[in-house]
Amino acid sequence: MSERISIKDFQKMDIRVGRVLKAERIPGTEKLIRLEVDIGEERPRQLVAGVADYYTPEELLGKNIVVLANLEAKKIRGVVSNGMLLAADVNGRPYILTVDDEVPPGSPVR
Repeated sequence: MSERISIKDFQKMDIRVGRVLKAERIPGTEKLIRLEVDIGEERPRQLVAGVADYYTPEELLGKNIVVLANLEAKKIRGVVSNGMLLAADVNGRPYILTVDDEVPPGSPVR
């Protein structure tokens, strides 16, 4: 079991619904996809996700995903990722968390 956190710690996380506007493989990589995601801000947010073994860019387009928005930016294989899509991990295979209904981009997840 992992370490428990307080509700105050949880409230520090900015988790939002995001709509995938663009998705493309990152050339020269096997697992990485670059996403542009609307999370309710003025401009789409760029994310890098290591899910290309399990999802094609076409499968991700238009999906409502769950995004951790206030994670520090990180450069991955030369591309800056400004957040993280959330996924369940089942024996190393990611299952991207999605929202079934039409939920506005930027809606908070609590």
